[in-house]
Amino acid sequence: MKNKILEKIINKKLNSKSFSDVTYNGLQIEGCKKIKKIITGVTACQILLDISIKYQAQAVIVHHGYFWKNDPRHIYGFTRKRLKTILSNNINLYSWHLPLDAHLKLGNNAYIQKSLDIHRKNIITPYLWSGNFKKKISGKKLFKKIISIFKSKPIYINGNKNKKISSVAWCSGKGQHFILEVIKYKIDCFITGEISEETTHYARESNIHFFSVGHHATETGGIKLLSNWLSQKYPNLDIKFINVENPA
Repeated sequence: MKNKILEKIINKKLNSKSFSDVTYNGLQIEGCKKIKKIITGVTACQILLDISIKYQAQAVIVHHGYFWKNDPRHIYGFTRKRLKTILSNNINLYSWHLPLDAHLKLGNNAYIQKSLDIHRKNIITPYLWSGNFKKKISGKKLFKKIISIFKSKPIYINGNKNKKISSVAWCSGKGQHFILEVIKYKIDCFITGEISEETTHYARESNIHFFSVGHHATETGGIKLLSNWLSQKYPNLDIKFINVENPA
């Protein structure tokens, strides 16, 4: 497949044009024209790039790419090494950020919903969804379920030990600032990737269950779903997802 065609296909599927993002969504660094082997992952770190070279991939597709709004305007150190690796090996680097958080079927939030068997009722914002568990669940049982599914031990703030969880809101990645919205809607539980100092107090004082599962752990799902969709739709492409461990 031609590199620009692949970009158009995914942009259309994820409706990328409708998002105002802090980075560029699509083909960030142009490589060779034809693509057969693709490595996918959460972040375009050096480990993922090195694996891509060993795999002889022509393309790398990630959720976290480069050229963020507040990035330094110089190319030193590890940034130089990353770019040199990509350019010298003629690799195409693709990245989809917010479109891969919000997509109703292939997004990170969609993966969380499906994995935890949540019935979605409301999309409060494109990145903050809410719904209900089919049966009420204790915080302790949900804690164990999250570990089993996401392979990550969450930070758990138990704002109400005696209250079982029925309603739940979730946001992949850096979503802790949404806790005030969750409190406003009187939702029992909030699941996201990260936690800030004040989040603990908000959860305790508002009697809600809060789980910080990890930014990386909550954002492996979208890229997996996108990889599977591409593989099924275009079986001639050789696509391999690589999970580079990250406890954050």
